[in-house]
Amino acid sequence: MTDSTTSDAHRRRIAEARDHTERRIAALTERFDAIVAGSEFTTDDDEHDPEGSTIAFERSQVQALLTDARRELEELDDAATRLANGSYGVCSECGRAIAAERLDALPTATKCIDCA
Repeated sequence: MTDSTTSDAHRRRIAEARDHTERRIAALTERFDAIVAGSEFTTDDDEHDPEGSTIAFERSQVQALLTDARRELEELDDAATRLANGSYGVCSECGRAIAAERLDALPTATKCIDCA
């Protein structure tokens, strides 16, 4: 594989992961909005409802997933920046190359397996 081909493959992988993450953010945002809207006009005491999780718990859980997805999107953007400036695939700790298999599995990796 040439450097250009490798860069193109990494670029595609990052773009695909970014697209997937953006769709996940949209779905989680929709879910969060539905939870908020669904609880807006109710006077139920969900904190003491023995039938399951509380609305506050659901809202908190979706918010945490949304926060994680937004962080992942930032990491993907950082990976795209590293790819553009030539530092993608270089360990931020030791300066050695990050194995292709690691980058395939985790396109946002900033450290080689030894330093991770």
